[in-house]
Amino acid sequence: MTKNRLIIILGPTAVGKTDYSIEAALGYGSPVISCDSRQIYKEMTIGTAVPSAAQLSAVQHYFIHSHTVTELYTAGKYEIEALELINRLFSEGHDTLVMAGGSGFYVDALVNGLDDFPEADLQLRSELTARLAEEGVESLRLELKALDPESYATIDIANGQRVVRALEVCLMTGRPFSSFKTAPAKKRDFEVEKIGLTRPRDILYDRIDRRVLQMIDEGLVDEVRSLTQYRDLAALKTVGYKEIFDYLDGNCSLDRAVELIQRNTRRYAKRQLSYWGRDKDIRWMEL
Repeated sequence: MTKNRLIIILGPTAVGKTDYSIEAALGYGSPVISCDSRQIYKEMTIGTAVPSAAQLSAVQHYFIHSHTVTELYTAGKYEIEALELINRLFSEGHDTLVMAGGSGFYVDALVNGLDDFPEADLQLRSELTARLAEEGVESLRLELKALDPESYATIDIANGQRVVRALEVCLMTGRPFSSFKTAPAKKRDFEVEKIGLTRPRDILYDRIDRRVLQMIDEGLVDEVRSLTQYRDLAALKTVGYKEIFDYLDGNCSLDRAVELIQRNTRRYAKRQLSYWGRDKDIRWMEL
């Protein structure tokens, strides 16, 4: 009996995953299951490059604007919720499903399962989040580098939420965060096919730079301003938001903030490609 199949479209930011996944989903009669750690937040639209209204209407999407920034969301929660959804969709008659996203840790959680990470220490997390707000991510990631060089080398160290969680586990258990990710992969009841999208680096970087300018034209500054009350939450300490907050605080010009978003997004894309470079199951395709 042929197993059900999950096709995961992955790749760096701005490579073109949204259009490619919608076309694939239409071909298979599948919805698109988003695997993006920022597009889940209903308060964040422009800065997270959520699919347009036309793209969202072309095919049903899941995990887009599905959660709020005020509630802690983790890869572990995504594993549980996405598996429930996938199994339900297969039971309803789908034999092939399409997933799209750029969050490597979320993809790994869904495909391989997470190890038995300890429960969150909310007091410690609150203290680390306060430090993140006061000191910035640099101080915390240097501490993580000393405690767990492997995690420092593999996670998105520009993402304050990721750094806080890794550091929390290190401090709480006395063990490196990376040491919890050594268990054998969990067995899934469906086949997984990973397709990685790439473009020549100069083209990818140009797409990133133009996308950032488009975000500004679409009203990114106003979106960030509207989220001021949430600025200390980990979800908002991310590329595209932290730079605009700096501009709104008078720490830099808008032009400089745009340059920093472009630079930091290019760096993020490079880290995404490095993260996936270790996965031999990905079939890469240049657009």
